[in-house]
Amino acid sequence: MSRNSQTWTCPGRVAADIGRRGFLQQASLGFGWLAFNGLFANQATAATHHAAKAKSIIFCFMDGGPSHVDTFDYKPMLKKHEGQKIGASAVSKRSQSSADRVWLGCPWEFKQRGRSGLWVSDLFPNLAKVADELCVLRSMVGELPLHGQSNLLLHTGRSLGQAPSFGSWVSYGLGTVNRNLPGYVVLNNDWVPNGGLENFGSSFLPASHQATMMRAKGVPVDNMTPRDTPAVQRRKLALLAEQDAVFATTASDARAIEGAVANYETAFRMQTAVPELADVSREPAAIRTLYGLDSKDEHQRYYATQALRARRLVEAGVRFIEITCPSFDGNNSPWDQHGMLKVNHEKNARVTEQSVAALITDLKQRGLLDQTIVLWAGEMGRTPHTPAVNANCGRDHHVNGFTLCVAGGGFKGGTAYGETDELGNAAVVHPLTVHDIHATLLHQLGIDHTKLTFRHGGRDYRLTDVHGEVIKPILA
Repeated sequence: MSRNSQTWTCPGRVAADIGRRGFLQQASLGFGWLAFNGLFANQATAATHHAAKAKSIIFCFMDGGPSHVDTFDYKPMLKKHEGQKIGASAVSKRSQSSADRVWLGCPWEFKQRGRSGLWVSDLFPNLAKVADELCVLRSMVGELPLHGQSNLLLHTGRSLGQAPSFGSWVSYGLGTVNRNLPGYVVLNNDWVPNGGLENFGSSFLPASHQATMMRAKGVPVDNMTPRDTPAVQRRKLALLAEQDAVFATTASDARAIEGAVANYETAFRMQTAVPELADVSREPAAIRTLYGLDSKDEHQRYYATQALRARRLVEAGVRFIEITCPSFDGNNSPWDQHGMLKVNHEKNARVTEQSVAALITDLKQRGLLDQTIVLWAGEMGRTPHTPAVNANCGRDHHVNGFTLCVAGGGFKGGTAYGETDELGNAAVVHPLTVHDIHATLLHQLGIDHTKLTFRHGGRDYRLTDVHGEVIKPILA
């Protein structure tokens, strides 16, 4: 698993055509190993560092920053102090705040849910029903209260990006289970979040580990219907591989060329697998209703479709799946409610939370939840204060203390870890960073985050850089 300057391999490279193997083996700059590695990668088990609890991750990305004090972090003192100025002691340079702002209470009721008594607000009636499966982390701390930088931090471990996304690292480290599908899929809704496609890119890792996009509306993936017969396509791929091999002899990065060849091969095999996986119409009516596919809200139907596809992709062996939120008002940060908090947080909840709860329920009833991590997270939280309390007020960007949650994959359900202060303004008990989350998720996949490295630019890089600790108290 660990890479160093002497040796590195890319587990999960897809199979090269046997008819070209002799040619590829004799090509320069490593092309010979593309065929050999591809022939055997799909027959081998990923070389993990320790016993894995989980095999896959489904990341439900709540883009824009859901309010922690309105979802999973109950702060009754906010209501008591609503309308009072926060004062200079509550001001932070890392959040949008000033001394004349006022505290804003939660407009929804909180209740203790399930056998565990986990606090969940009425904003999430369906997630409340699966509270005993949720492990809530209430002491997250970010770096910058900016969407683009926080998105990149969450996805790549660096506020400036210029590094592989989390999904790419998982694909690179564990390889592929199903050679007919990519290891990393993003189920998106025809828009790109702040931070750009770098959130889903492979950066200096081989291009075969970048995300494959599958949209909710229309044709899931472009160019999945072949114009040629398989035999003709195979001959074209052979010609492309030959031309790429020649080009690689003069290219500055031969690995990028190898990644392109691997992507050609994967795309060829996806033509059969993807349309079948994307088609949820054959799912039983009860399952479609469970996810919300019969909703009158088109945005909820889009999200329900993607959540159901996520389950199907896990069943098919995809390692890392991310689901983005639909944008219902043209905002590419859907949970970003600087105003109209109640109206738009309720809309976001209505669009997404039934499907997330259904995904957890469906995975559990199929015996897949124990081996699948469901991650629910935004890139930041929202301020527990506002410029003025009124019917259309909202909350601003907040990175001093916020919440995410996980389910399945060996995490303790029905638990909460870490705390913010009594007003939800800052993490005060067990503060956690994105690096800690990445380290812990990799740990559950059987990977030591300090050993999953890639040599680039004269040094060994890793997802967590020089940071990150596994959060052992939340592991079952």
